[in-house]
Amino acid sequence: MGRFDSYSGLLTAFPYAFRASDSRLFKSYAVVAAVLGGLFAFLMAGALVVLVGNTTGTTGGSLTLSRTFYVVLGLFVFFPLVAPVLLVARRHRRELSVRERYDPALAASGYVFALSVYLGVVASMPAEFRVGEELTTRPEPSGVFAPVVEALYALPPALSFLVPLAGALLVYAVHRRLRS
Repeated sequence: MGRFDSYSGLLTAFPYAFRASDSRLFKSYAVVAAVLGGLFAFLMAGALVVLVGNTTGTTGGSLTLSRTFYVVLGLFVFFPLVAPVLLVARRHRRELSVRERYDPALAASGYVFALSVYLGVVASMPAEFRVGEELTTRPEPSGVFAPVVEALYALPPALSFLVPLAGALLVYAVHRRLRS
């Protein structure tokens, strides 16, 4: 067995899955997931450093809980983003039999999840918010996607997590449906 015939963890699963899959759609998703996953991990690490810096010197309690919440929230977004790549890498390494469209379907569901995270952020935007000293309102929906944006704005911000949750469940459902 050669050095690059398998993988040994999260980082090496990406090139392995990229090489092992015949689907161009999946290969594109592997690249996009690597970039988005790296960017997201960097942003979450930076946010956690800022949070710890802002709360240094205070006692535990709810501040410790908020630090943990950052990590847990980050995992709930990061894992479904990279799961299609990990599942395809595992399938090819173990030579599991799956339906022919498994790789492209997982890639498509991964793209839908990435879009659902963005849509969840749009849905969580409050009607009015402060930027520095200035009170700002969210932009009015316009263009082709105005009905979608209006529907997202109508969703209560406290329930905006349901949009990416639906995307994550789609990734899982596609995996369950197309594996043999």
